[in-house]
Amino acid sequence: MPDPRSLAYLDAMGIDVYVRRGLARAAALVAEPVAPRAPVAPIEPSDAPAAPVVIAGQVPGAESVLEWEPLRAAVAACTRCELHATRTQAVFGVGSRQARWMFIGEAPGADEDKQGEPFVGRAGQLLTSMLKAAGLRREDVYIANILKCRPPGNRDPKPAEAASCRGYLERQIELVDPTLIVAVGRIAAQNLLQTDTPLARLRGRVHELGPRARPVIVTYHPAYLLRSPGEKRKAWQDLLFARQAFARLARGERAAP
Repeated sequence: MPDPRSLAYLDAMGIDVYVRRGLARAAALVAEPVAPRAPVAPIEPSDAPAAPVVIAGQVPGAESVLEWEPLRAAVAACTRCELHATRTQAVFGVGSRQARWMFIGEAPGADEDKQGEPFVGRAGQLLTSMLKAAGLRREDVYIANILKCRPPGNRDPKPAEAASCRGYLERQIELVDPTLIVAVGRIAAQNLLQTDTPLARLRGRVHELGPRARPVIVTYHPAYLLRSPGEKRKAWQDLLFARQAFARLARGERAAP
C-alpha cells in the first residue's frame, strides 16, 4: 500500500490508485513544497558601458558574459537561424532565477509562441502537475527550452538551430546555477547531453553536463504523456529518482549513490 506522501504525488500526476478512504484523506495533507533558495542581493548599478545586446543576438558566443536582462534582449533580437523569420516572439524562459531545480524542454509550440512563455496549454498544465508531484511549485523552478523560437508545424529542431541557441541556454544555466537539471523529453535530453542514445537508456541515470559536471536527469515530455497516459507511472519513477538525487546533492553528496 503506498504511503500518504506517495498517494499525494500519484494524484498530482493523474495516476489512479484505489485506497482506503482514511489513507486517501491523509494523502491530501502532505503537500510539502521545496523551499526556494534565499534571494540574492541586488547588484548595484555601475558606470560600465551597456552590454552589446544587438551583437550578442547575432554573434554566437557574445552572450556568454551577459546578465539576465541583456540576455533576454539578445534572445528577443536574435537572427542566428531561419526561425526568427516565422516566430511571433522568442520564448526566453520563466521561473525563479535562484531556482535549485531547472527543467529544460525541446522548443516552443503554438501556444508558447503566442504567449511568450514555455510550457503552457495542456502540456504545460501536466508539467505543473508533474512539478507538484515532485513537491515543487512552478514559480520556484526555472523552465527553459533548447530552442527559443517555434519550429514551423512543431517539427523537430534542426541541428543547426539547436547549435545557434545553445549559447543562450548555457548562459541561462550558468546564471541560475541549479542544483539539479531535469531534461524533459527525448529531443531535449539528446540535444542537451549531445548524444543519440534513446530515451529509455537515458532514464534512471544521473548524467553530467559540461565542465562543471552539472547533474542531469531525464524524463518524458508531458506532450508524450498526454498521448500515452500509460507511461505516467514511468514518469513517476523518474520523479522519485530525481527527488532522491536532489536530496543527496542537498546534503553535499554525489547525486548517484
